[in-house]
Amino acid sequence: MVNGFFYAIVALLVFRYGVCLLADWLNVRSARPDVPAEFIGYYDQQRYAQAQRYLWDRTRWSNIEETVHLTAVLFFFVAGGFPWVDSFCRSFGYGPVPTGLLFVGILAGLQYTLTLPFEVYSTFGIEQRYGFNKTSVRTFFADMAKGIGLTVVIGGWMLWAVLWFFERRGAAAWFECWIAVTVIQLLILFFAPVVILPLFNKFVPLPDSELRRAIHAYAASQGFSLQGVFTVDGSRRTTKANAFFTGFGRFRRIALYDTLIARHSPEELVSVLAHEIGHYKKHHVLKMIFVSLATTAVMFYLLGFFLHNPALHAAFGMPQVSVYAGLVFFSVLFAPVQSFLGAATNALSRHHEYEADRFAASTQGQPQALIAALKKLSVDNLSNLTPHPFYVLLHGSHPPVLARIRALAETVSPRPEAAHT
Repeated sequence: MVNGFFYAIVALLVFRYGVCLLADWLNVRSARPDVPAEFIGYYDQQRYAQAQRYLWDRTRWSNIEETVHLTAVLFFFVAGGFPWVDSFCRSFGYGPVPTGLLFVGILAGLQYTLTLPFEVYSTFGIEQRYGFNKTSVRTFFADMAKGIGLTVVIGGWMLWAVLWFFERRGAAAWFECWIAVTVIQLLILFFAPVVILPLFNKFVPLPDSELRRAIHAYAASQGFSLQGVFTVDGSRRTTKANAFFTGFGRFRRIALYDTLIARHSPEELVSVLAHEIGHYKKHHVLKMIFVSLATTAVMFYLLGFFLHNPALHAAFGMPQVSVYAGLVFFSVLFAPVQSFLGAATNALSRHHEYEADRFAASTQGQPQALIAALKKLSVDNLSNLTPHPFYVLLHGSHPPVLARIRALAETVSPRPEAAHT
């Protein structure tokens, strides 16, 4: 039934789509033909032009995917897809919780089926064309199967808990749902380094070497207890380089891609590690977890007001009100709003990146090493050096690399006015 919710949902979906298209268009147009002065000697003109083509190809393919996805969602919405799936699920005669699991599972399967061709072409088309992809077809589909399995197991348990609580307590169950989901998420954060991540990559302890000794010496100087520094076989899937910090307590790990180790000096790698330790020392991980949990709490609280709303169900053509359908419909209504709220989280994340950079520069005492590492990473990954500010506002979890480099350069050569303060 066409009502206020119907118009609001369509308007929000189309508005989000338009804003993202605008951000992408501005981002592509912001590309500059000449290599920035900071990257002369790192980026030659030919590879810099290749980076801009890579940006254009990825943006165009992303826009096509977004267009197809929005068109499919609106068609499914208007054509009565939701009540058809609901009728099919109810025909088995299960209780509300199993019926809800089946309902959500079918919708998730349809969405993934729509997304899969775009992932395949992105990996074996665009990434392959620019020399990044090292993933075999077998590895790609094995990763896909593992991802689906984890989603079914972990996501299924979370969904079961949410449906079970709301079926029994109604809107008042938002707090129990939040607690249940929080416990599961925290368990995943603790055990992912030793249970989940090894399903996809091989983690090998960094062997005794100059690099290992330099890393342990730096960590000791900061009073940072290393539970393990590992090499990750990232080269099995991509030529891109990365490093990350994951886990807590005795499950805490620092992981360096083998592609990163192969292309950087020990000083540069220690600077990258110092940046990651900076996130830990500045409590960035805990802050972002708190923000995520607070956002989830607000989402569950608002969900309680929409869960049994007949007008919301009617907007999707659903004659019967149910907890599981209300959950899905609220997610559709809230998703565009959440994507814009993510801009605030991204702003906090960018602030954290600057803090971690400053921590690394001050504690290692070699800001030029981190600058060199950032430059090499940008060139190796064909990064966009001049993203548009609006694109960064919407999507940027990290500041533009030129901004980071210039901020770090000030720690080497402070501004004249700063020297007298």
